[in-house]
Amino acid sequence: MCTSIVEITSAEGMAKRGDEWFPLTQAVVAYDHARHAPLGDVITLDFFNEHLDASARAGVEITLESAKALRAALDRAIAAAELEETKVRGKHAPVRVARAG
Repeated sequence: MCTSIVEITSAEGMAKRGDEWFPLTQAVVAYDHARHAPLGDVITLDFFNEHLDASARAGVEITLESAKALRAALDRAIAAAELEETKVRGKHAPVRVARAG
């Protein structure tokens, strides 16, 4: 079954291919049947640089349950990081609230 569930966002950071790191420009989150993992439908995470060749990509296929656990871990890490940033920048620093997907 093709779900056509695709979310695209800009991404700033770095990803690794082989022994080289490359800058990221976008991230894609999709739900569809696995292409590589021996699983059924999966959440696919693709991090890439749209200005480089097709090998400038880091892809992951994980189960829906693993994706939920990853989201929860990201939410916890983001909340802790934002608290730390507020401490570093002072009481009146703006805090961005992460929204669940």
